[in-house]
Amino acid sequence: MNKTEAQNINAGVDTGKDFLDIHVRPCNEYFKVTNDKKGISAAIKRLKKLALERVVIEATGRYEVAFITACAKAGIPFSVVNPVHVKRFAGAIGRKAKTDRLDAALIAHFSEVIQPPLSALKPENMQKMADVVARRSQLLEMQTREKNRLQIMPTNVHPSIKALLLVLKKQIQKMDDELAQLIESCPEFKAKSDLIQSMPGIGKVSAAALISYLPELGLMNNKEVAALVGVAPMSKESGRYKGKQVIQGGRHQVRTVLFMAMMSAMQCNAKFKSTYERLVAAGKPKKVAIIACVRKMIVILNSMVRDGVMWEEKTV
Repeated sequence: MNKTEAQNINAGVDTGKDFLDIHVRPCNEYFKVTNDKKGISAAIKRLKKLALERVVIEATGRYEVAFITACAKAGIPFSVVNPVHVKRFAGAIGRKAKTDRLDAALIAHFSEVIQPPLSALKPENMQKMADVVARRSQLLEMQTREKNRLQIMPTNVHPSIKALLLVLKKQIQKMDDELAQLIESCPEFKAKSDLIQSMPGIGKVSAAALISYLPELGLMNNKEVAALVGVAPMSKESGRYKGKQVIQGGRHQVRTVLFMAMMSAMQCNAKFKSTYERLVAAGKPKKVAIIACVRKMIVILNSMVRDGVMWEEKTV
């Protein structure tokens, strides 16, 4: 193998709860290991022997974490990608067959052609913060379901529902306390959180979510951060066809946080309220108007963090 080939070796990993299927291009090497400490160790040992350009793995939520942590410790370059992007690539090349082995080969091919940017492992406290925010969201969903049941279930089961609601309330408070401790433990997080929370409508949970899910905040230009979050309008045009502008891709966790924050901000933040009302009055659908406000929010937050300026001090 010549030097050029050695510098363009890509591995694709198809992730499952129990197994990792790994394909290496261009040598077409394939192997399968268990998705546990022993299997991951064997995979890392094998991959370290290669002059890898990158290892690409799809973001599943949790199943890939142990593997990418091991890659980071071993110094193996890796990229965690959105599964939607791999699916679109498969459609573009006409790939329809689907098995774990073929999926691993597809991901390796995606890595070779698209060359996605390398990922970095989140600092430990940032990962903990993301986990606490995610768990808090799950608890809130459970709380909402139980509150709904309280409205429709017969009174003889109300004591059981109320007891569970009390437990959930305590657990949510526990998550809030953990978030506060994590932010206070790091001066950088504390300073960033204070800046973000200075914007009316942004609370400590939203600030923690932005710090953990969007560490690039303040390090990019406005267009880049809007695109990264997935609130930058994209034109759909082909020949004479001109479709509506749409938003797509991006980090859905951040969009969800900002969307909920905007619902609150429009009640107490005159700037966003007036922007929303102006767009609706101009005939824009309400959802489009909210997304436009969310884009405005993330652009302003990015500038605030970049410049180290509180909301009250910034001319917007």
